[in-house]
Amino acid sequence: MSTEDVRTDLPSAFAGEVVTRAKLRVLELPLAAGRLALITLDNDQDHTRPSTFGPGGLAALADALDEAAQLPDISAVAVTGKPFIFAVGADLSGVDLIDSIEAARAITELGHRVFRRLGELAVPSFAYINGAAMGGGLELGLHCTYRTVSTGAAGLALPEVFLGLIPGWGGTWLLPNLIGPANAIQVIINNSMAQNKQMRPKDLIKLGIADTAFEPADFLEQSMLWTAKVLRGEVVVSRPEPDRQSWDAVVDAARAGVDARLHGATPAPGVALDLIAGAKTRSRDEGFVAEDEALSALMMGDDLRASLYAFNLVNKRARRPVGVPDKSLSRPVTKIGVVGAGLMASQLALLFVRRLEVPVVITDLDESRVAKGLAYVHGEFDSMANKGRLTADKANRLKALVTGSTSKSGFADADFVIEAVFEQLDVKQQVFAEVEAVVSDTCILATNTSSLSVTAMAKNLRHPERVVGFHFFNPVAVMPLLEIARGAKTDDATLATAFSVGKALKKSCVLVKDTPAFVVNRLLTRFLGEVTRAVDEGTDFEVADTALEPLGLPLSPFVLLQLVGPAVAFHVSETMHEAFPDRFYVSENLRRLVAAGKTGVYVWDGDGKPAVDPEVSALYQRGSVRLSAQEVRAKALAALAQEAQLMLDEGVVAAAEDVDLCMLVGAGWPFWLGGLTPYLDRTGTAESVNGKRFLAPGVASIRV
Repeated sequence: MSTEDVRTDLPSAFAGEVVTRAKLRVLELPLAAGRLALITLDNDQDHTRPSTFGPGGLAALADALDEAAQLPDISAVAVTGKPFIFAVGADLSGVDLIDSIEAARAITELGHRVFRRLGELAVPSFAYINGAAMGGGLELGLHCTYRTVSTGAAGLALPEVFLGLIPGWGGTWLLPNLIGPANAIQVIINNSMAQNKQMRPKDLIKLGIADTAFEPADFLEQSMLWTAKVLRGEVVVSRPEPDRQSWDAVVDAARAGVDARLHGATPAPGVALDLIAGAKTRSRDEGFVAEDEALSALMMGDDLRASLYAFNLVNKRARRPVGVPDKSLSRPVTKIGVVGAGLMASQLALLFVRRLEVPVVITDLDESRVAKGLAYVHGEFDSMANKGRLTADKANRLKALVTGSTSKSGFADADFVIEAVFEQLDVKQQVFAEVEAVVSDTCILATNTSSLSVTAMAKNLRHPERVVGFHFFNPVAVMPLLEIARGAKTDDATLATAFSVGKALKKSCVLVKDTPAFVVNRLLTRFLGEVTRAVDEGTDFEVADTALEPLGLPLSPFVLLQLVGPAVAFHVSETMHEAFPDRFYVSENLRRLVAAGKTGVYVWDGDGKPAVDPEVSALYQRGSVRLSAQEVRAKALAALAQEAQLMLDEGVVAAAEDVDLCMLVGAGWPFWLGGLTPYLDRTGTAESVNGKRFLAPGVASIRV
């Protein structure tokens, strides 16, 4: 296969491809095992631009394989990557411009034609997975006869389902036939649907994807030595045949789980399961043809376009927040104060000391609360050490940085103090007044409020310009979003420092206007309000709670209510109703539920299945208007469309992209929705409610 043959399939969309070169060299193997044709994948960029495969990269690999196949006296062919990177799959940069099923099919077939040659050479092939191997990169390794992996490799996954695709260059046929359907489903479906969970090198070994692992320092040398031993018969790799008797039952169980979770919200997981099911009996040729058909169809779907839009928001816009003052204005932060020692405050203290590695002082009203907060932080570091995530020495050094006190005098030399106390304005105002009395004039005062006014908190201070909203999401260590709110008098230096700290904490930071509930909580409160209103007016709990299933959201409304806590949700709804009485609903039934001390609507049986708590049903006073699930969904989506547009009109965020970024990383909304606004656009809800789309046609959707 020549380069010219491959380039005849090149869509114009990929004209700007950063081509991954396939650099061939011949090396002598140890133990007199013969000569190795080693192909190194390298796009001539640093590690921040991983090697990918577009048509040009596939052509280069095809040329290298042609050359290797023609070399005399070659005992094996191996593929590896540039430092830290093996390959991260298909180049998706041109997908938005692929405008026909024929063009999509050309790309899918091309990948198969090139990759499969590694499994059809006259000599054994080896993948030396020295770094990140995702998507098509990992599939490239699966085509090889044997695989080694570096113990330092990170970014090991088949994330296609997460993006509305399937592993379509061999993955859905090769992987189940290598490691069995159950393990393949874990990698292809479950990991992807768990926010694109990555595997570690030891996982590749345990699953049977890789045959052995070596340390990074001498990875190539050890891989070549192992190759020599394999060729000489000194090492024999045995791979058990997958259990084909249970194959169908495994796939059926996985399909039931996917259906229960997604309810058909996105096609990719079901398509992947269909292909895994077919891999039981299909030949390699048949399996690859089935992948071509499935992948090309998915490439022409809106879910992929929305997913790529979401991917770019999370990986590009989040790293370059809009409207942030120049970072040169940022002040150094060498000590942190945390007011409060409850769970949220303790989580904040843990995050600050772990990421910034500076002294952190936590305070609370009495010694027992302080001791409890310190115990939480210390216990978390001990747990990390026990699990091997930190060395014992590092854990002890971090623990030593965290101290506690009942006096705020320990904040005297702090550069940044954050409060996480009760969500009541006068309480927070008092806290800030007490802190301001002991800190320097330039110390930043941050609030973790979820719904109160940053400006109001600062109004009685001598230096209101150094107060900023710093709203984390729970659990703090897991949720990536940090809403940074600029009060009416917050100055540029404070804001620049806040964003610098947020970046050091490895959070996705979005600048928001100081307005009630900012972005995520404002949208979720409006959304929950419509669902609870429907129940109050007479709709069954089950109908209302399942109404949003076609979106494939991570949690149903009443499960979300239970997670947040009815008391918190009710308090926020009251705050929002006070600010926007015509749009935000306050449920008297929810008030009764809180007064009764109930933690939610549901109780769970021994099998983990929810049912409405009979005591909650007895508490509720309801009307006689019963809506269908479709009617509830229409009302909830219309409310979201209206609220999102009002937020943009008010300048709460700079653009619809920021609304979507917040929903993706702050509420866990699926990539295939694109966050929120692409879904409202493509369902026609945005135009119906607001008279216009949020995004231009072709952005997060098929170009028409």
